[in-house]
Amino acid sequence: MNTQFLVFAAITAAIAVFTYLQCRKAPRSGDDNAEYFLAGRTLSWYFIAGSITLTNLSTDQLVGMNGNQMLLLAWWELAAVVGLLILAFVFVPIYYRYNCATTTELLEKRYGKQSLRSLVSILFLMGNVFLYLPIMLYTGSLFLKSMFGLDASTLTIACALAALGSSYAIFGGLRAVAVSDTLSGIGLLSLSLLVVWLSLDAINFDFSGIPVERLTLIGGPDSPIPWTTLFTGMLFIQIFYWSTNQTITQRAMAAPTVKEAQKGVLAAAAIRLLIVPAIIVIPGICAYKLYGDIGDATFGTLVGDLLPGWLSGTFAAMMVAAVLTSFNSVLNSSSTLYVIDLHEPYLNKETNVHRLNILVSVAFVVCSLLLVPIYDGAESIINLVQQLNGLLSMPILSVFIVGLVFSGVAAGAAGIAMVSGVALYAVFSFVWTPIHYIHLMAITLVFCIAVALISNHLIFKGQARLSFGKAIPA
Repeated sequence: MNTQFLVFAAITAAIAVFTYLQCRKAPRSGDDNAEYFLAGRTLSWYFIAGSITLTNLSTDQLVGMNGNQMLLLAWWELAAVVGLLILAFVFVPIYYRYNCATTTELLEKRYGKQSLRSLVSILFLMGNVFLYLPIMLYTGSLFLKSMFGLDASTLTIACALAALGSSYAIFGGLRAVAVSDTLSGIGLLSLSLLVVWLSLDAINFDFSGIPVERLTLIGGPDSPIPWTTLFTGMLFIQIFYWSTNQTITQRAMAAPTVKEAQKGVLAAAAIRLLIVPAIIVIPGICAYKLYGDIGDATFGTLVGDLLPGWLSGTFAAMMVAAVLTSFNSVLNSSSTLYVIDLHEPYLNKETNVHRLNILVSVAFVVCSLLLVPIYDGAESIINLVQQLNGLLSMPILSVFIVGLVFSGVAAGAAGIAMVSGVALYAVFSFVWTPIHYIHLMAITLVFCIAVALISNHLIFKGQARLSFGKAIPA
């Protein structure tokens, strides 16, 4: 344990020092918003790729997906490749054409209303603070607890992770986040592939005895991902997450040019296709044969048993780095949304960005910590995340689709559609669930688009016209 901790501490400190040195020598822009939230628009493609990869790949994937102990969960990552390609070739050029700092800024420029932009920002913030941040802290704490056999409570470990992770976002902004993401990503992906190999070796590359339903990519009606959902809600989930989610797109917006941004996104797509599916399902399947069904404790237990002490300390450092980078990425994007979309337009345009960023980030951290106990003991974190995410994802995505595909749609119509979609999906989630939630996401999206177009015609007397991303409404 002493060796593990020393290695863990040394690597964690080395990442922090290298990140500091890299950020210190970087050129500074005169725009505080661009500097804190877009790294001065100077991020190279490899930092974009590294940051996108590690922003998404954290303990909620490695712990949650391996915790399902079935091959089927690989579809989340395989489908993500499609979402990244859409980001690269559809959304990135549009964001740069409109010179956006936030994804929601595109909505204001397409609909011509600040109020709609603010409403969507609030919904994004709700998802970040009440869902993503606390779950990242919970799964990170669970991993460390199961790997090292710690006696501390999950909340205590979460507090330590939150304090360390938020320091990057608070004091270094997006540049520090992106650099630390990339450094951590190299180590995490390399060691995760080693875990895959050791897991396969531990079962002698023999999958006999494992139930066939855990080894198939064709999900049945009662599985986490029925195969039919690949043709309904799965694609839209990926478009929302990779193309409109501020936490992801903010990295692509920080490049100096469209081509540099696209190179970074395509590199992230290649990593997602070639490496990530293996590391989020194979260890879990092997663990089923070794330990049986042990749920979300799978990955930490496997790493602790298979890796030697000094190497498990290295892996722990990489896992903690993944938690920290994902956490500080979401925290940085949340601060970005609040400062640019809410505080400056409505409260104080000439604000001290550095001080406000600190205050807002601390408030978000405290809120997320208070919610950690709620997720403790959830049967499957990854499925819970995806299901709850539907409350916001499809209604928000509908606003982007309508705004980009049509002109002449009133912002009020889009707002009505979004609120109606949240209500409909809440009914689907908590009152009546007739079919799988991924199908229900697709139904919710179609419903929202229809409500937007119908209410635009009946209530706002508008005439929607097809005009994909071509003109800003007068």
